[in-house]
Amino acid sequence: MFKRKISKFLFWGIATLFFSVVFFSCISPGIKEEKSCSRKLLADGIKNENQLAEFFLSENPNVSLQKVKSLAKDYIQEAKTEGINSDVAFAQMCLETGFLRFGNLVKSEWHNYCGLGAIDSSKPGEKFPDQQTGVRAHIQHLQAYATTEDVKLKKALVDPRYNWVHKTKLAYSVFDLAGTWATDKNYGTKLDALLARLEQF
Repeated sequence: MFKRKISKFLFWGIATLFFSVVFFSCISPGIKEEKSCSRKLLADGIKNENQLAEFFLSENPNVSLQKVKSLAKDYIQEAKTEGINSDVAFAQMCLETGFLRFGNLVKSEWHNYCGLGAIDSSKPGEKFPDQQTGVRAHIQHLQAYATTEDVKLKKALVDPRYNWVHKTKLAYSVFDLAGTWATDKNYGTKLDALLARLEQF
């Protein structure tokens, strides 16, 4: 009798365990897995246009959602073409433009999203005809930093400073852009902080 009770107990214990494994294995794909944004320049971005837009608008809600999503889409597409990390490029755009507030040398209508050529009042920066060209120039400039000379661009060159930097400097991550892309020694740390915030979206 005692043995039968133990057998019954074991049977229901195993059955319950089996049910639990099957049940939770079925629902686990729905659990959102947290992933970190890579700090490498040559990497795949993990954020889609909605997530990039949500991150942007949390810092500057005065820009239209349509505008930000359009910009995010251009960054994802252009970065993917050249093998550049779209998360890094978008975060850098946010840093360089103050989340499209501008206010320094570069004007918003120039579509210069990374301060290309902005040195002083006599050289305020490069100008591009439209948003996509400006984004492409930014991505190409990052590609110039991130690759060696044998790696060719996939699209026609629009970055007027591409050959100036390509290939005198080499950067593997956002931290390598400090003292190279920007004179600010904390430049990489600032980008890293923005990416850490982007990871929350």
